[in-house]
Amino acid sequence: MLLAVDCGNTNTVFALWDGDQMIGHWRTSTEWQRTADQYYVWLSTLMNLQGIKAQITDVIISSTVPRVVFNLRVLSDRYFKTRPLVVGKPECALPVDVRVDEGTTVGPDRLVNTVAGYHKYGGDLIVVDFGTATTFDVVAVDGAYVGGVIAPGVNLSLEALHHAAAALPHVDISKPQNVIGTNTVACMQSGVFWGYVGLVREICDRIKAESGVPMKVISTGGLAPLFQQTADLFDAYEDDLTMQGLRRIHEHNKDIGTHA
Repeated sequence: MLLAVDCGNTNTVFALWDGDQMIGHWRTSTEWQRTADQYYVWLSTLMNLQGIKAQITDVIISSTVPRVVFNLRVLSDRYFKTRPLVVGKPECALPVDVRVDEGTTVGPDRLVNTVAGYHKYGGDLIVVDFGTATTFDVVAVDGAYVGGVIAPGVNLSLEALHHAAAALPHVDISKPQNVIGTNTVACMQSGVFWGYVGLVREICDRIKAESGVPMKVISTGGLAPLFQQTADLFDAYEDDLTMQGLRRIHEHNKDIGTHA
């Protein structure tokens, strides 16, 4: 069994794979102080509650928070007796090329999404990930990652608005019934929701125009289902794209013998 771990700035997601079947999926807040022992107690408790008898033999980690990786490595070494693959490290090979400016470090989450998106949908693809940041990853016809766009995340924008303007409350993002709000909350929700619809549409249109080829647009991330309600914004939605990508990267390394 494979334990795939995706550590983002806000949440860390664990997925348990038995071959090509995901049999467990759990989420916790990202905290760099959390020890390997705490991870194990939390994870084993959830697996027991679901009646999952896990025989974990392999671990793969993708993390945008470097300080978290050490304790996840300890978790893998101590409790699963295996050396984890860490996306972005030299020992972790990718099944796709990365074609960006020399010296540029690409976030491992973006590489993982590229691998999964290309495997399922082919090249000439835009992957829009609604996370702490809203990212746009461009996948070439041959599956290579060739760059993208980073914009502030939806919830990050709402928090900034709330903290910077004393009279504006904290609100949860939702699709408003009308564009014109008739109260403060509705006005803020409309501004953020329709503002991001416009942002996504404009950026994708410009990427397509610059690329000069038809491109599919795939959404993923926590708030993707909300924006999926908008007709013609995306061609498809994938709720576990990152986990699919981690499994593919692990398989690739097994196949080429870099991770025994």
